[in-house]
Amino acid sequence: MIALGAVKGLISDALFLVRTFARAGMLKPSRPDRVARVGLALHRWGTTLAAGYMGAAARHPNRRAVVDELGALTFAQLDVRTNALANGFATRGVGEGDGVAIMCRNHRGFIEASLACSKLGAHALYLNTAFAAPLVSAVMEREDPAAVVYDQEFAAVVEAACEGRRAFVAWVDDRAGCAHPSLEELIWSAEDSRPSPPSEPGRTVILTSGTTGPPKGANRPSPGSLAPAAGLLSRIPLQAEGTTMIAAPLFHAWGFAHMFLSTPLGSTLALTRRFDPAATVRVIAEQRADALVVVPVMLQRILELPDEVLDRHDTSSLRVIAVSGSALSGALARRAMDRLGDVVYNLYGSTEVAWATIADPVDLRSAPGTAGRPPRGTTVKILDDHHQELPTGETGEIFVGSELLFEGYTGGADKPRFGALMSTGDVGHFDASGRLFIDGRDDDMIVSGGENVYPGEVEELLEDMPGVRETAVIGVEDEQWGQRLRAFVALSDGASLSEETLKEHIRANLAGYKVPRDVVFVDELPRNATGKVLKRELRAGD
Repeated sequence: MIALGAVKGLISDALFLVRTFARAGMLKPSRPDRVARVGLALHRWGTTLAAGYMGAAARHPNRRAVVDELGALTFAQLDVRTNALANGFATRGVGEGDGVAIMCRNHRGFIEASLACSKLGAHALYLNTAFAAPLVSAVMEREDPAAVVYDQEFAAVVEAACEGRRAFVAWVDDRAGCAHPSLEELIWSAEDSRPSPPSEPGRTVILTSGTTGPPKGANRPSPGSLAPAAGLLSRIPLQAEGTTMIAAPLFHAWGFAHMFLSTPLGSTLALTRRFDPAATVRVIAEQRADALVVVPVMLQRILELPDEVLDRHDTSSLRVIAVSGSALSGALARRAMDRLGDVVYNLYGSTEVAWATIADPVDLRSAPGTAGRPPRGTTVKILDDHHQELPTGETGEIFVGSELLFEGYTGGADKPRFGALMSTGDVGHFDASGRLFIDGRDDDMIVSGGENVYPGEVEELLEDMPGVRETAVIGVEDEQWGQRLRAFVALSDGASLSEETLKEHIRANLAGYKVPRDVVFVDELPRNATGKVLKRELRAGD
């Protein structure tokens, strides 16, 4: 017998789903036959990418699903094309349970390859487009996929990895120079009847950022319900039947999440293969996009555009600028809202835990630098070394619990867990209002004169100075203090600040042991494809 409290909880959860989806415009009346097809897709295919696009094709057959440099495809067209692509893969020996490595930029081919894998029950392995050939080969050897889908520009990078595997080209620059069949050829040569549902849904394998070592494959199952989507939509007001410009890489968890969310929302995805700040604002204006998905460095590059460029393109349609992937400084959030409106939403999470907290514009105005609050369905706790919960204001390791936690790395390793909670690898604290602040990586902590220093607060303070574009702080050996801080600073164009001016600013606001021993001025910081600063490269230069 179900306890009364459990029944009330189920009712509360159901009401939350209905309210959230209604607010997002997802519960509009629809033809009964279309609703039935949506239900059938969910019943037969589960909460997978395949079911999402089938449902969107049933409800919005003539709505544009994607707009890229080749034009537009409707949800119905995408559904038929990926039926054919899935069948084309199958006739070439790729089937349920096989791995398919995908090395593509942001365009329809990424979506079509992903959707075909989902329809087959194949496992999609997403490769970072910034990987060099040796790293691609190392990942491929470890993950051992049966097939590779790549853009032609990466032919030399994947050449060795393609040996002994089926290979297909997603984006063709020169048909005569293609060594393998294209996705378009498979689509036109195969039957477009819908494949039978696989016995088990395929997994999504997203690689970690690799900022502290070689990237690892993170096994991510399909969500077990629509509750996580409702949790996200309750904090980020994306609207159904809108247009989302995804500038963040689709191979990254942040870009991929918005591709997935576009299906229940029936959103059009606007994509460009390469990020260019001027092109991004142009596409926003042309497509009247109401949402922009970026990593912080992309937002920074947009704000660095000359005023005449920003003024030339009308971005007033934006209701959401969703930012994640690396730390969003309070200074950058404030600049973005002052220029583009109070539409910035900062999500903190990781490949392993998905999302943990979300900061809305009110949070970002009142508590600059915050990572926000956990959405419904997510638990975040700050624990000490003995897994005891720490009080408000005290810094400890961040642990997260939700139904979106990954299943472990493909090599068999895992993140530290405590009960139903998983470590993010970061340290942070909550303020009195329940907002999370990230103080740094647990392995970034610097011990200076016996005091623990987390670089985040020093970086935040420096980036708040006029003329400072971006900063990174690391620890370096010091005979007297054990370790001292070294700050790497990139100035804005035309700015002129001295090392002593920067040190004095920190000295006036923080403890003396947090003042860097030296400041190194650089043109820009080394970053990976998702915008995270590669501090190991800064340390290697010591």
